[in-house]
Amino acid sequence: MKAKFAVLSGDGIGPEVVSAGQRVLDHVASKHGHDFTYEEALIGGIAIDKTGNSFPDETIRVCEQSDAILLGAVGGPKWDNPTAKDRPERGLLAMRKHFGLFANLRPIKVYPALADYSPLRPEVVANVDILIVRELTGGLYFGARQEMGDGDTAYDTMQYTRAEIARVAHVAFRAAQGRRKKLTSVDKANVLASMRLWRSTVIALHEEYSDVQLEHNLVDSCAMHLITRPSSFDVLVAENMFGDILSDEASVLAGSLGMLPSASLSEGTFGLYEPIHGSAPDIAGKGIANPIGTILSMAMMLRYTLQLEAEAQAIESAVEAVLNDGVRTADIARGGAYASTQDFAVAVMAKI
Repeated sequence: MKAKFAVLSGDGIGPEVVSAGQRVLDHVASKHGHDFTYEEALIGGIAIDKTGNSFPDETIRVCEQSDAILLGAVGGPKWDNPTAKDRPERGLLAMRKHFGLFANLRPIKVYPALADYSPLRPEVVANVDILIVRELTGGLYFGARQEMGDGDTAYDTMQYTRAEIARVAHVAFRAAQGRRKKLTSVDKANVLASMRLWRSTVIALHEEYSDVQLEHNLVDSCAMHLITRPSSFDVLVAENMFGDILSDEASVLAGSLGMLPSASLSEGTFGLYEPIHGSAPDIAGKGIANPIGTILSMAMMLRYTLQLEAEAQAIESAVEAVLNDGVRTADIARGGAYASTQDFAVAVMAKI
Protein backbone atom coordinates (compact mmCIF):
# COMPACT_ATOMS: atom_id res chain seq x y z
CA MET A 1 0.00 0.00 0.00
CA LYS A 2 1.15 3.53 -0.79
CA ALA A 3 0.31 6.41 1.51
CA LYS A 4 1.49 9.97 2.11
CA PHE A 5 1.47 11.68 5.48
CA ALA A 6 1.75 15.30 6.52
CA VAL A 7 4.25 15.58 9.38
CA LEU A 8 3.57 18.50 11.72
CA SER A 9 6.19 18.06 14.46
CA GLY A 10 5.36 21.34 16.15
CA ASP A 11 7.08 22.61 19.27
CA GLY A 12 9.10 21.36 22.24
CA ILE A 13 9.48 17.60 22.28
CA GLY A 14 7.22 17.26 19.23
CA PRO A 15 10.06 16.70 16.72
CA GLU A 16 11.71 14.10 18.97
CA VAL A 17 8.66 11.91 19.53
CA VAL A 18 7.46 12.22 15.93
CA SER A 19 10.87 11.11 14.71
CA ALA A 20 10.67 8.03 16.96
CA GLY A 21 7.16 7.26 15.77
CA GLN A 22 8.18 7.56 12.12
CA ARG A 23 11.01 5.08 12.63
CA VAL A 24 8.55 2.51 13.95
CA LEU A 25 6.09 3.27 11.16
CA ASP A 26 8.78 2.84 8.50
CA HIS A 27 9.86 -0.43 10.09
CA VAL A 28 6.30 -1.74 9.87
CA ALA A 29 6.11 -0.58 6.24
CA SER A 30 9.28 -2.48 5.34
CA LYS A 31 8.05 -5.62 7.10
CA HIS A 32 4.68 -5.61 5.32
CA GLY A 33 5.62 -4.20 1.92
CA HIS A 34 4.06 -0.74 2.24
CA ASP A 35 5.39 2.52 0.80
CA PHE A 36 4.98 5.50 3.14
CA THR A 37 6.17 9.00 2.25
CA TYR A 38 6.14 12.18 4.31
CA GLU A 39 6.00 15.94 3.82
CA GLU A 40 6.82 18.26 6.69
CA ALA A 41 4.96 21.45 7.52
CA LEU A 42 4.69 24.01 10.31
CA ILE A 43 2.09 24.39 13.04
CA GLY A 44 1.87 26.05 16.43
CA GLY A 45 4.53 28.28 17.95
CA ILE A 46 7.21 27.57 15.37
CA ALA A 47 4.71 28.45 12.64
CA ILE A 48 3.94 31.77 14.35
CA ASP A 49 7.66 32.54 14.57
CA LYS A 50 8.36 31.73 10.93
CA THR A 51 5.15 32.81 9.19
CA GLY A 52 3.13 34.86 11.69
CA ASN A 53 0.32 32.26 11.52
CA SER A 54 -0.21 29.20 13.73
CA PHE A 55 -1.82 27.31 10.82
CA PRO A 56 -0.39 28.77 7.60
CA ASP A 57 -1.77 28.23 4.12
CA GLU A 58 1.22 26.11 3.10
CA THR A 59 0.47 23.71 5.96
CA ILE A 60 -3.15 23.47 4.83
CA ARG A 61 -1.93 22.58 1.31
CA VAL A 62 0.39 19.86 2.59
CA CYS A 63 -2.34 18.36 4.77
CA GLU A 64 -4.92 18.45 1.98
CA GLN A 65 -2.58 16.46 -0.26
CA SER A 66 -1.98 13.77 2.38
CA ASP A 67 -3.83 10.68 3.62
CA ALA A 68 -3.40 11.63 7.28
CA ILE A 69 -1.66 14.10 9.58
CA LEU A 70 1.00 13.03 12.09
CA LEU A 71 1.31 15.69 14.79
CA GLY A 72 3.76 16.17 17.66
CA ALA A 73 2.80 18.93 20.11
CA VAL A 74 2.28 22.69 20.11
CA GLY A 75 2.83 25.56 22.50
CA GLY A 76 5.16 26.59 25.27
CA PRO A 77 5.93 29.50 27.62
CA LYS A 78 7.35 31.55 24.75
CA TRP A 79 3.87 31.91 23.25
CA ASP A 80 1.83 31.87 26.48
CA ASN A 81 0.10 35.21 26.05
CA PRO A 82 -3.72 35.11 26.34
CA THR A 83 -4.05 38.50 24.64
CA ALA A 84 -1.90 37.63 21.63
CA LYS A 85 -3.49 37.90 18.17
CA ASP A 86 -2.54 34.27 17.49
CA ARG A 87 -1.56 31.40 19.75
CA PRO A 88 -0.28 27.87 19.02
CA GLU A 89 -3.52 26.27 20.21
CA ARG A 90 -5.54 28.28 17.70
CA GLY A 91 -3.75 26.36 14.98
CA LEU A 92 -5.15 23.11 16.34
CA LEU A 93 -8.69 24.49 16.52
CA ALA A 94 -8.43 25.84 12.99
CA MET A 95 -7.17 22.51 11.69
CA ARG A 96 -10.00 20.57 13.36
CA LYS A 97 -12.56 22.89 11.84
CA HIS A 98 -10.97 23.01 8.39
CA PHE A 99 -10.83 19.23 8.02
CA GLY A 100 -14.07 18.47 9.88
CA LEU A 101 -12.27 16.40 12.52
CA PHE A 102 -15.35 15.93 14.68
CA ALA A 103 -14.54 12.73 16.61
CA ASN A 104 -11.57 12.50 18.96
CA LEU A 105 -10.71 8.96 20.10
CA ARG A 106 -8.56 8.55 23.19
CA PRO A 107 -7.81 5.01 24.39
CA ILE A 108 -6.84 4.69 28.05
CA LYS A 109 -5.13 1.40 28.85
CA VAL A 110 -3.32 0.41 32.03
CA TYR A 111 -0.58 -2.07 31.24
CA PRO A 112 -0.10 -4.72 33.96
CA ALA A 113 3.65 -4.01 33.94
CA LEU A 114 2.93 -0.38 34.88
CA ALA A 115 0.02 -0.84 37.29
CA ASP A 116 2.18 0.37 40.17
CA TYR A 117 2.80 3.65 38.35
CA SER A 118 -0.84 4.71 38.51
CA PRO A 119 -1.76 7.11 41.35
CA LEU A 120 -4.57 4.69 42.22
CA ARG A 121 -4.16 1.30 43.87
CA PRO A 122 -3.22 -1.49 41.43
CA GLU A 123 -6.42 -3.40 42.20
CA VAL A 124 -8.51 -0.33 41.25
CA VAL A 125 -6.85 0.12 37.84
CA ALA A 126 -6.58 -3.58 37.01
CA ASN A 127 -8.10 -4.34 33.58
CA VAL A 128 -8.70 -0.67 32.74
CA ASP A 129 -9.21 -0.43 28.97
CA ILE A 130 -11.36 2.59 28.06
CA LEU A 131 -12.01 4.37 24.79
CA ILE A 132 -13.18 7.97 25.21
CA VAL A 133 -14.92 9.44 22.15
CA ARG A 134 -14.99 13.23 22.39
CA GLU A 135 -17.02 15.46 20.08
CA LEU A 136 -14.42 17.87 18.73
CA THR A 137 -15.95 20.67 16.64
CA GLY A 138 -19.01 21.84 18.59
CA GLY A 139 -20.10 22.79 22.09
CA LEU A 140 -18.62 25.52 24.26
CA TYR A 141 -15.30 25.65 22.43
CA PHE A 142 -16.95 26.54 19.13
CA GLY A 143 -20.18 28.22 20.25
CA ALA A 144 -20.99 31.93 20.18
CA ARG A 145 -18.91 33.97 22.61
CA GLN A 146 -18.58 37.58 23.53
CA GLU A 147 -16.96 39.84 26.10
CA MET A 148 -19.28 42.71 26.95
CA GLY A 149 -18.18 46.29 26.56
CA ASP A 150 -18.11 46.92 30.29
CA GLY A 151 -15.27 44.40 30.67
CA ASP A 152 -17.05 42.68 33.56
CA THR A 153 -19.29 40.27 31.66
CA ALA A 154 -18.70 37.55 29.08
CA TYR A 155 -20.49 34.49 27.77
CA ASP A 156 -19.78 31.29 25.86
CA THR A 157 -22.56 29.24 24.30
CA MET A 158 -22.87 25.45 24.39
CA GLN A 159 -24.67 24.78 21.15
CA TYR A 160 -25.34 21.48 19.34
CA THR A 161 -27.53 20.27 16.52
CA ARG A 162 -29.04 16.81 16.49
CA ALA A 163 -26.94 15.98 13.42
CA GLU A 164 -23.68 16.92 15.18
CA ILE A 165 -24.56 14.72 18.15
CA ALA A 166 -25.69 11.82 15.98
CA ARG A 167 -22.51 11.61 13.91
CA VAL A 168 -20.22 11.34 16.93
CA ALA A 169 -22.63 8.93 18.64
CA HIS A 170 -22.49 6.68 15.56
CA VAL A 171 -18.69 6.56 15.92
CA ALA A 172 -19.01 5.63 19.60
CA PHE A 173 -21.65 2.96 19.05
CA ARG A 174 -19.61 1.34 16.27
CA ALA A 175 -16.52 1.40 18.47
CA ALA A 176 -18.45 -0.30 21.27
CA GLN A 177 -19.64 -3.01 18.88
CA GLY A 178 -15.99 -3.89 18.21
CA ARG A 179 -15.08 -3.94 21.89
CA ARG A 180 -17.08 -5.07 24.94
CA LYS A 181 -20.42 -3.72 23.65
CA LYS A 182 -21.01 -1.14 26.37
CA LEU A 183 -21.44 2.59 25.77
CA THR A 184 -21.63 5.28 28.43
CA SER A 185 -23.05 8.57 27.18
CA VAL A 186 -21.93 11.49 29.34
CA ASP A 187 -24.06 14.62 29.63
CA LYS A 188 -25.55 17.16 32.04
CA ALA A 189 -29.15 16.63 30.98
CA ASN A 190 -30.50 17.54 34.43
CA VAL A 191 -29.38 21.16 33.93
CA LEU A 192 -28.53 22.01 30.31
CA ALA A 193 -30.97 22.12 27.39
CA SER A 194 -28.20 21.25 24.92
CA MET A 195 -27.48 18.12 26.94
CA ARG A 196 -31.14 17.10 26.94
CA LEU A 197 -30.92 17.16 23.16
CA TRP A 198 -27.70 15.14 23.46
CA ARG A 199 -29.39 12.46 25.56
CA SER A 200 -32.53 12.19 23.45
CA THR A 201 -30.44 11.88 20.27
CA VAL A 202 -28.29 9.10 21.72
CA ILE A 203 -31.38 7.24 22.97
CA ALA A 204 -32.98 7.41 19.51
CA LEU A 205 -29.81 6.11 17.85
CA HIS A 206 -29.59 3.19 20.25
CA GLU A 207 -32.33 1.45 18.25
CA GLU A 208 -29.76 0.93 15.47
CA TYR A 209 -27.29 -0.66 17.88
CA SER A 210 -29.42 -3.00 19.97
CA ASP A 211 -26.42 -5.26 20.67
CA VAL A 212 -24.75 -2.45 22.64
CA GLN A 213 -25.62 -1.81 26.29
CA LEU A 214 -26.26 1.93 26.74
CA GLU A 215 -26.05 3.84 30.00
CA HIS A 216 -26.26 7.57 30.72
CA ASN A 217 -23.91 9.20 33.22
CA LEU A 218 -23.99 12.82 34.39
CA VAL A 219 -20.55 14.36 33.88
CA ASP A 220 -19.85 15.00 37.56
CA SER A 221 -20.83 11.45 38.46
CA CYS A 222 -18.69 10.11 35.61
CA ALA A 223 -15.68 12.06 36.88
CA MET A 224 -16.07 10.35 40.24
CA HIS A 225 -16.58 6.88 38.77
CA LEU A 226 -13.45 7.18 36.65
CA ILE A 227 -11.54 7.24 39.91
CA THR A 228 -13.58 4.80 42.00
CA ARG A 229 -14.38 2.13 39.39
CA PRO A 230 -12.54 2.87 36.11
CA SER A 231 -12.54 -0.73 34.91
CA SER A 232 -16.36 -0.67 34.65
CA PHE A 233 -16.17 1.58 31.56
CA ASP A 234 -15.78 0.40 27.98
CA VAL A 235 -16.56 3.29 25.58
CA LEU A 236 -17.51 6.81 26.73
CA VAL A 237 -18.94 9.49 24.45
CA ALA A 238 -19.07 13.11 25.55
CA GLU A 239 -19.43 16.66 24.25
CA ASN A 240 -16.34 18.72 23.55
CA MET A 241 -15.49 20.31 26.91
CA PHE A 242 -16.70 17.37 29.03
CA GLY A 243 -14.68 14.99 26.85
CA ASP A 244 -11.62 17.21 27.12
CA ILE A 245 -11.73 17.24 30.92
CA LEU A 246 -12.66 13.58 31.40
CA SER A 247 -10.03 12.29 28.99
CA ASP A 248 -7.33 14.30 30.78
CA GLU A 249 -8.56 12.94 34.10
CA ALA A 250 -8.57 9.38 32.81
CA SER A 251 -5.11 9.76 31.28
CA VAL A 252 -3.43 9.70 34.69
CA LEU A 253 -4.73 6.18 35.27
CA ALA A 254 -2.01 4.87 32.95
CA GLY A 255 0.78 6.40 35.03
CA SER A 256 2.10 8.99 32.58
CA LEU A 257 0.73 11.39 29.98
CA GLY A 258 3.45 10.17 27.67
CA MET A 259 1.72 6.80 27.33
CA LEU A 260 -1.43 7.76 25.52
CA PRO A 261 -2.31 8.24 21.84
CA SER A 262 -5.25 9.88 20.11
CA ALA A 263 -7.00 10.04 16.76
CA SER A 264 -9.19 12.84 15.44
CA LEU A 265 -11.39 11.61 12.61
CA SER A 266 -13.48 13.14 9.85
CA GLU A 267 -16.45 11.64 8.01
CA GLY A 268 -14.15 9.62 5.74
CA THR A 269 -10.79 7.99 6.39
CA PHE A 270 -8.78 11.19 6.82
CA GLY A 271 -7.50 11.72 10.34
CA LEU A 272 -5.12 13.56 12.64
CA TYR A 273 -2.96 11.40 14.92
CA GLU A 274 -1.09 12.75 17.94
CA PRO A 275 -0.08 11.91 21.51
CA ILE A 276 -2.21 13.61 24.12
CA HIS A 277 0.72 15.21 25.97
CA GLY A 278 1.95 18.76 25.55
CA SER A 279 5.21 20.13 24.23
CA ALA A 280 7.12 19.69 27.53
CA PRO A 281 9.65 22.46 26.83
CA ASP A 282 11.52 21.66 30.06
CA ILE A 283 12.83 18.41 28.58
CA ALA A 284 12.93 19.38 24.90
CA GLY A 285 16.22 18.50 23.21
CA LYS A 286 17.32 16.12 25.95
CA GLY A 287 16.28 12.94 24.15
CA ILE A 288 14.35 11.61 27.14
CA ALA A 289 10.73 12.21 26.10
CA ASN A 290 8.40 9.21 26.19
CA PRO A 291 7.50 8.28 22.57
CA ILE A 292 4.87 5.66 23.46
CA GLY A 293 1.89 7.96 22.90
CA THR A 294 3.22 8.90 19.47
CA ILE A 295 4.09 5.33 18.51
CA LEU A 296 0.61 4.15 19.51
CA SER A 297 -0.89 7.07 17.56
CA MET A 298 0.86 5.66 14.49
CA ALA A 299 -0.89 2.35 15.21
CA MET A 300 -4.23 4.16 15.35
CA MET A 301 -3.45 5.74 11.98
CA LEU A 302 -2.81 2.31 10.48
CA ARG A 303 -6.14 1.11 11.92
CA TYR A 304 -8.50 3.99 11.17
CA THR A 305 -7.08 5.63 8.03
CA LEU A 306 -5.44 2.71 6.22
CA GLN A 307 -7.52 -0.16 7.69
CA LEU A 308 -4.33 -2.13 8.36
CA GLU A 309 -5.47 -3.90 11.54
CA ALA A 310 -2.69 -6.52 11.64
CA GLU A 311 -0.01 -3.85 11.39
CA ALA A 312 -1.69 -1.74 14.08
CA GLN A 313 -1.85 -4.71 16.43
CA ALA A 314 1.80 -5.51 15.71
CA ILE A 315 2.84 -2.09 17.02
CA GLU A 316 0.57 -2.29 20.07
CA SER A 317 1.77 -5.77 20.98
CA ALA A 318 5.39 -4.70 20.54
CA VAL A 319 4.97 -1.75 22.89
CA GLU A 320 3.46 -3.97 25.56
CA ALA A 321 6.21 -6.57 25.09
CA VAL A 322 8.92 -3.91 25.53
CA LEU A 323 7.26 -2.68 28.73
CA ASN A 324 7.01 -6.28 29.97
CA ASP A 325 10.77 -6.58 29.38
CA GLY A 326 11.28 -3.72 31.83
CA VAL A 327 12.37 -1.07 29.33
CA ARG A 328 11.41 2.35 30.70
CA THR A 329 11.63 5.96 29.60
CA ALA A 330 12.60 8.60 32.14
CA ASP A 331 9.04 9.48 33.16
CA ILE A 332 8.29 5.91 34.23
CA ALA A 333 11.74 4.87 35.45
CA ARG A 334 11.38 6.04 39.07
CA GLY A 335 14.95 7.14 39.30
CA GLY A 336 16.43 3.97 37.79
CA ALA A 337 18.05 3.38 34.44
CA TYR A 338 16.00 4.49 31.47
CA ALA A 339 15.98 4.34 27.71
CA SER A 340 16.22 7.42 25.51
CA THR A 341 13.40 8.39 23.18
CA GLN A 342 15.09 6.78 20.20
CA ASP A 343 16.29 3.73 22.14
CA PHE A 344 12.71 2.93 23.11
CA ALA A 345 11.67 3.17 19.48
CA VAL A 346 14.45 0.76 18.50
CA ALA A 347 13.32 -1.67 21.20
CA VAL A 348 9.77 -1.58 19.80
CA MET A 349 11.08 -2.17 16.27
CA ALA A 350 12.98 -5.21 17.46
CA LYS A 351 9.71 -6.74 18.76
CA ILE A 352 7.76 -6.26 15.53
